[in-house]
Amino acid sequence: MFDAVRNNKRIVQVFLALIMLPFAFFGVDSYMRNDSMGGDVATIGDVKITQQQFQQTLREQQERLRVQLGDQYDPKLLENAEARKAILDDLINQRLLAIEAGKKHMFAGDNALRQAIGAIEAFKVDGKFSTERYEAALRSQGMSPAGFEAQLRQDLTLQQLAGAIGQSGVVSRSVADRVLAMQTEKREVLEYRFNLDSYLSKVKLADDAAKKFYDENASQFEVPEQAKAEYVVLSMDAIAAQLAVTEAEIKTWYDGHKDRYQVPEERRASHILIGTEKLGKDKAKAKAEELLVEIRKNPAAFADLAKKNSDDPGSASKGGDLGFFGRGAMVKVFEDTTMSLKEGEISGVVESDFGFHIIKLTGIHAAKEKPLAEVRGDIEAELKKVAGSRKFAEAAETFSNMVYEQADSLKPVADKFKLAIKSSDWLGRQANPANGVLGNEKLMAALFSDDSVKNRRNTEAVEVASNTLVAARLVDYKAKALQPFEGVKASVETLLKNKEAQALASKDGEARLDALKKGEDKLAWGAAKSLSRMDARQLPGPVAQAVFSMETGKLPSYSGVELPGSGYALYKLTKLDAGEKVDDARKQGLFKQLGNLVAQEDVQLYLAALRSRYKVEINQAALESKDR
Repeated sequence: MFDAVRNNKRIVQVFLALIMLPFAFFGVDSYMRNDSMGGDVATIGDVKITQQQFQQTLREQQERLRVQLGDQYDPKLLENAEARKAILDDLINQRLLAIEAGKKHMFAGDNALRQAIGAIEAFKVDGKFSTERYEAALRSQGMSPAGFEAQLRQDLTLQQLAGAIGQSGVVSRSVADRVLAMQTEKREVLEYRFNLDSYLSKVKLADDAAKKFYDENASQFEVPEQAKAEYVVLSMDAIAAQLAVTEAEIKTWYDGHKDRYQVPEERRASHILIGTEKLGKDKAKAKAEELLVEIRKNPAAFADLAKKNSDDPGSASKGGDLGFFGRGAMVKVFEDTTMSLKEGEISGVVESDFGFHIIKLTGIHAAKEKPLAEVRGDIEAELKKVAGSRKFAEAAETFSNMVYEQADSLKPVADKFKLAIKSSDWLGRQANPANGVLGNEKLMAALFSDDSVKNRRNTEAVEVASNTLVAARLVDYKAKALQPFEGVKASVETLLKNKEAQALASKDGEARLDALKKGEDKLAWGAAKSLSRMDARQLPGPVAQAVFSMETGKLPSYSGVELPGSGYALYKLTKLDAGEKVDDARKQGLFKQLGNLVAQEDVQLYLAALRSRYKVEINQAALESKDR
């Protein structure tokens, strides 16, 4: 519903479009240390943001975009002044909040950390947190649980500070009601189109118009240069796969790390929750106590009573069953009670932040140690990865030297490291993520360099991903070429005719708009449409802006908008209505979104004040540097 607010200029002028802070994982040490490598991009008082830190953040953001956009990803998305400035501003904001959090002695506790980790889907198996999955996921990223948790704790601390500032924002009822009225207001609008197709027959191109456009815009008709390549990939995984691990090594590792293979005790429980929102605390407690008496008399009725009375929507339909869970999965008072029960035992009335519980322990999985046979594959993979990491560091230098020193062929390096020489299809100079390891900008620049094209020498070894080197060699090449005029003549003529027809439609539309504003209305308007700002999403952006920015003091009023590629449209506003009444749920949704905007504005104002207090300085030359 709030999309319409963003499309309305007047509201946007009141509620500024604000950027939500994307908090990346950075430890306090990385916030505060003074790294002297490279030119500093910015300083916040005595704290510095180095070129190395900025470039690392830039690469991380590029990787996030690569994952999100897939084939649509363009490596140049962040290679512009606006994007680099936005990333630097985010880094500065993080440093400012870290400094303030430190001064205020703010700290995310263990419970907050546990809840945050437990909510991450990547660490779950069958919907439940898995210690094994957690540790494996971190190992795959080269992180330890201790390091990850320290970084996450700092991230939560920053969010805690920003959240405290944002929660101070209050939206007055009068402002919210006014915005809601603007959202639901109905406008009766008529439309008249000057369609592009109607003007195409009026366009007469000069005999040489297409050729002249072709000559003046030759670059638009060039077929880019292309190349085919052969390449080899040296990765830590490939090195590790070639290594052998003995049974003795696996057994030694297992015996020395048995604490990692302990499966903690899990308990299964059912509960009946009586919430306090509807009944109030006293009545909710009384109802829970009445149910407990009934259950004591007939324990077998627990599931039926849970279905009829529990306020927990997730478990009530299942007779209150919560499944198996370990420590840290439930609020402390619930967990402590569950862990103190014997199997089949029913608790008394237990109070938590959610209301009043009656808990029945229905099962126990005792703590146990995973046998070696069950974890053998994981240990073998880990040992290979550790050994592969050491071997890769040694191999990388040899690999880089060989592709340079024996530049006429990739075979020697492929033979030495038992690598397959792979072949590509036709590639363009522009890096394309769809090309996998060949989608690297630096590698493509090397492949299309003069030395590579003229002498067919190996490229240098390029790190295309963490612990992954690629060297390539050009085997076929097509230089960029201008398409013959005759082959593109028809499309050029179509382009020019559409352009001229668009100009004619716009000219007529603007002239007719002037006449309408003078009271000369003789148009055969289309059927009336009733529109609100809540419908704005269904309209093209320029149309929505035209319709909802029309004057309402005196009706009818008129507006016009150019529709590139379609022609020109006129709009006639004839009537305003208050619109339909919005139900409470949607009204609350709007109020919440308004509150979020105010909260964001408060955070931005707070950050602006911090910038002044700590004297933020930006090194523009270092920011614009493309060095990696």
